[in-house]
Amino acid sequence: MLNGVCFPFIIQHSYFCIQIMPSLTIRSATAADVDTILHFIRSLAAFEREPDAVKTTPADLLRDGFGEQPKFETLIAELDGAPVGFALFFHTYSTWEGTAGIHLEDIFVEEAARRHGIGKRLMQRLAAIAVERGCARLELQVLDWNPARDFYRHLGLEHMQEWLLYRVSGPALRALAHDQGPQ
Repeated sequence: MLNGVCFPFIIQHSYFCIQIMPSLTIRSATAADVDTILHFIRSLAAFEREPDAVKTTPADLLRDGFGEQPKFETLIAELDGAPVGFALFFHTYSTWEGTAGIHLEDIFVEEAARRHGIGKRLMQRLAAIAVERGCARLELQVLDWNPARDFYRHLGLEHMQEWLLYRVSGPALRALAHDQGPQ
């Protein structure tokens, strides 16, 4: 029996199974979770076909997530006490709404733990945090080929088709920072 245990009970020569559902917990990460968080980040990168792209170290996560001025927060999903997923997020600010929002940078559930509602529970907890903190919105980005797009639509997230993501990084970022040319 999947995710359950069968216990034989003999009642008039019948056999019964009682399914024991796994226990799901969503909790805030602590500094002790940095290795687990990094594991999930690397697993997500592999899923997104970029297994060698992660440069983040445990020291980076410790400094930026649990230091004096945390730059992000993380939720950990545990199934029967074992970490099986995470959601890493941070606050944004909407000048049009005049209030904060939440950007979900990463969400990932181990493949073996999928189909237990873990992703939905992570999203529900994140939405609850946004509401508790008076945030106007919850945003995320997803690759165009990712099947999770249907999951997000089902939860009520809208694809903002008119908005395009732009980014500058690496040498181009440094060049822009030092460009003193005509304005």
